[in-house]
Amino acid sequence: MGEWEQRRAAGAPQQAAAPRRSADLPSTHGALICVALPGLAISSDHGQLKAHGLDGVYRGGRRLLSRCEVRVGGREPLAVQARMIAADRARFVSTVRASPEAGPDPDVIVERVRHADGTERITLHSSARHRLRLPLEISLGTDLAELGAVAAGSIVRELPASVHDSGMRWSSAAGYAVVTAVPSPTDALASAGLLRWELDLPPGGSRTVELKLRADTGSGSSAPGAGRRLFGSAQAQGDDPRAGALLRACVDDLHALLVRDPEHPLDVRLAAGAPWRCGPAPAEALAAARMALPLGTRLAAGTLRALARTQSASPGPDFGSIPGPLRHAGAQLPPSSTGIEATLQFPVLLAEARRWGLAEQEVVELLPAAERCLRWLRTAVEREHPYLPDPGPGGPRRCETQAHAHRAAVLGADLMDAYARPGGAELRQWAEELRRRFREDFWVEDLGGGRPAAACTPDGRPIAQLGSGAAHLLDTGLLGAGASAPGLLDKVQTEQLARLFGGPALDSGWGLRSLGAKEGAYNPFGHHSGAVRIHETAVAVAGLTTAGYEKEAASLLRGVIDAAESFGYRLPEMHAGEQRTERGAPVPHPAACRPAAVAAAGGVHLLVSLAGIRPDAPARTVTLSPMRSAPLGAVGLTGLQVAGQPFAVRVTRLGLAMVEEAADGLQLGV
Repeated sequence: MGEWEQRRAAGAPQQAAAPRRSADLPSTHGALICVALPGLAISSDHGQLKAHGLDGVYRGGRRLLSRCEVRVGGREPLAVQARMIAADRARFVSTVRASPEAGPDPDVIVERVRHADGTERITLHSSARHRLRLPLEISLGTDLAELGAVAAGSIVRELPASVHDSGMRWSSAAGYAVVTAVPSPTDALASAGLLRWELDLPPGGSRTVELKLRADTGSGSSAPGAGRRLFGSAQAQGDDPRAGALLRACVDDLHALLVRDPEHPLDVRLAAGAPWRCGPAPAEALAAARMALPLGTRLAAGTLRALARTQSASPGPDFGSIPGPLRHAGAQLPPSSTGIEATLQFPVLLAEARRWGLAEQEVVELLPAAERCLRWLRTAVEREHPYLPDPGPGGPRRCETQAHAHRAAVLGADLMDAYARPGGAELRQWAEELRRRFREDFWVEDLGGGRPAAACTPDGRPIAQLGSGAAHLLDTGLLGAGASAPGLLDKVQTEQLARLFGGPALDSGWGLRSLGAKEGAYNPFGHHSGAVRIHETAVAVAGLTTAGYEKEAASLLRGVIDAAESFGYRLPEMHAGEQRTERGAPVPHPAACRPAAVAAAGGVHLLVSLAGIRPDAPARTVTLSPMRSAPLGAVGLTGLQVAGQPFAVRVTRLGLAMVEEAADGLQLGV
């Protein structure tokens, strides 16, 4: 038993891991999930809500409507198509043969457009030769159950309905929900939750019924779609049309996952993902806001302000840290602390948001919180070694944690110097010592040329497994004049890591595996032991490109683009790490969030890496370092933001980049 296992067995204090579910989460890959948080609508591909599985409309984590079944002429329409038309809307098409003389051809089309907030428009289109008089029946019901209970398969009885205005109402101790219909139904039967209309359809005519949902469940959540105009109209055009489709979907998903704090409505941040992680997730929110900086700095500012309010202010070892739960880290390591990750990402996001154009006033406002994060870092580092245990004290020294800590120190020192704050020199000195020791202690020599260790035990023994977590070693951060910060690996080690990332053990053909396929603990569905995690693949692509290893970066980038096409461009949090085969497709992960904030922001990060945009707004410069291989051919990116103004760039098929729109006075750096 290792030291950290002994500490856990002895009852050493630490944050409790999230409770494990006794049953598998129901797969949502085949579901159509409309998201505009806190609103969520989960539907099967036939469009009928039948209270099966996760079916329903949710708000603030509670199911407001579990049943919405349509019948025309006493029959259930035949489903023929279901598709997402935006992140918050889905369209379902079904048909009815209403006329005896219609033969095999349907003569009534039933179109349903469902929104994340519970609004639904049901339209009947007639192509019959004669006027039709058709009864339309909509059966409604709900249990007002919590999403967690629904996911666990708990049996919750449907609540009795009462007729209310032009619809139905349900109530319980949890609150109430009301569905109203326009036009008002001809009949309403509370015992069956049934609304009924007699529709007169002339030849070629249409009739529409609209359902609206309102509720009070005491969730305290802000209204759906609260941040719909946060980002501009970012677009990608070029030789490969999939780039544009991916960027549109990613920006749409980021908008859908925006949430506001009701007590601070100006501060917008991202939830981790739907349907499982709609609540606060500091590490994911910071990582996504950082990758989304090319879309503007408003998200970064709101995220930083929201998390600064959660920062520990009590004297002691946690002072200055941002709290977060533990996260499962695979079979060979104990859970890691998302709080440590968030604390280290905070000053990095602030430093880079300043480079992208965050207003000076906002930087100064957030600077004390960043200083407290950096002070926590220096006090949490082990006394005998320049390493940060995770979780600490006495935990393992994880490779990616050291990468996060090193980046926070280097970019944090740069930030402190820019505002004449003390501590920059001390941070740089520690970072230099960490680089020197890391290159010796964390590098494992082998016949293949060596590899970075995933972690070192408290007694210094390296754990030599290799996965996508090592991508964070390539993510060094952005300094002034478009320069990349120094990394923990030297040039030879970086070249070897790039070679490993380009090999079939890690590159699945659809993205970077979280654990190499040759490792003993490999599991293609393992979150940290083999599945492809989209955002870490994006981090690897950007890092490899910056380091000059475009061949490996281009292979990973094309793999994600191909996978995105298979997923309808709504990237999942992760998917199985099975090897790509001819005519194959990436295998969905049953527990993955989709949409997911880090995946959607990772898609933006991937596409922006094609142009290599490196801004320095305080110096009024921007440097372009495009991928010379132009793996997607010519591509143009418009609707981005640098220095608070629209920014557009085009990369040619020869890998040459040119600025097409920029803020006045912004100079192109060398």
